[in-house]
Amino acid sequence: MQGAEILVIDVKDAISPPIATYIMEGIDEAAETNKAAIIIRLDTPGGLDTAMRDIIQKELNASVPVVVYVSPKGARAASAGALITLASDVAAMAPGTNIGAAHPVNIGGEQDKEGKDSTMVEKVTNDAVAYARSIARDRGRSEQWAEDIVRKSISTPAQDALAVGVIDIVANDMEDLLNQLDGRKIKKNLTTFVLKTKDASLVVKPMGFRERFLAILSNPNIAYILMLIGLAGIYFELSSPGAILPGVIGGISLILAFFAFQTLPVNYAGFGLIGLAVIMFIAEIKVPSYGLLTVGGIISMVLGALLLFRTPELYAQVSLGVILPVTLFFAGFFAATIYLVVKAQRTTSRVGAEGLLGETAEVYAWDEHGTGKVICHGEYWNAKGPAMLKPGQKVVVTKLTGLDLMVKPVPENGEKTG
Repeated sequence: MQGAEILVIDVKDAISPPIATYIMEGIDEAAETNKAAIIIRLDTPGGLDTAMRDIIQKELNASVPVVVYVSPKGARAASAGALITLASDVAAMAPGTNIGAAHPVNIGGEQDKEGKDSTMVEKVTNDAVAYARSIARDRGRSEQWAEDIVRKSISTPAQDALAVGVIDIVANDMEDLLNQLDGRKIKKNLTTFVLKTKDASLVVKPMGFRERFLAILSNPNIAYILMLIGLAGIYFELSSPGAILPGVIGGISLILAFFAFQTLPVNYAGFGLIGLAVIMFIAEIKVPSYGLLTVGGIISMVLGALLLFRTPELYAQVSLGVILPVTLFFAGFFAATIYLVVKAQRTTSRVGAEGLLGETAEVYAWDEHGTGKVICHGEYWNAKGPAMLKPGQKVVVTKLTGLDLMVKPVPENGEKTG
């Protein structure tokens, strides 16, 4: 069919639920709008198993040809990306790209005393191997290679992948890909498609705002920062009830962080360490630890950030370049808040009777028994002090006994005004 349209979507991120939604909606749109095919330009370090399986299921059951093109040069289809490419109707790669390394990693890491893989690890690995082989068999690709990328974590360059029957095309660019796709027959269920792509027009479908926003939230660095903002906002609201804004921001941030945690391999030991850090910061207000609790809180927060996402995959880890400045910022925030609270608690009261301590007053009337009245803050107060005081003399308030002020003469070298 000359002049056909082909839908193109770009995936340059880790495979997560928002990315899976973007791809699946793209395949549905291509089918609903009678596109000749859909091309997924892929560059990914891998991603979540559940999101990957959703994408593969959609590929295998799509009513439109699905082409996965690992592009541009220097891109990769690692881990989950390798199986997504394997499941496509036509698998293509640009020169200088690689595919493979699909061993499951977020499976707890349990080992027995001899260091051998635990039974759970073996079960998950065998399941992944069977899944990869079944996809390769269905697509007529190398089952042995599919097993090796899971068991041995091998990764294969584009030309080698073509040689071993893993992919169908090595194309320099989109024009080259369309030329090589032209005339290719693809059988899907009972329908055979003959691709006419040489003069096809490309319709690029960008990721929608919702998917972009959710994909940003799925970034572990963003999730970590949102969690800290949430904890700080809730802490500030509890320490200063009625401020409202910190509580609102904190609540929204925590909810968004919890959403992100659902799309990431969260280690709740790391989450607990960060919570412990906040408790230490709060305890610093009440316990005279001379800064030890604050130091402990900073250490706990850094360790918690390092452990927060349990996976060796770099795409799902919090960057050290984010951990250190963000931790120091929030530690400084808590320390400053604690300092202001302690300072407010230790500041002499400036209102009520206690606010008179250290203030200068003037003797209004006095007798030989050391009692009389003084004027302080424009008010008359009963006072007690030395018998030699005289009306008009300046005195300083030293103590409050009931409603009587204890006073003494102001030193001759100047008046003390508190």
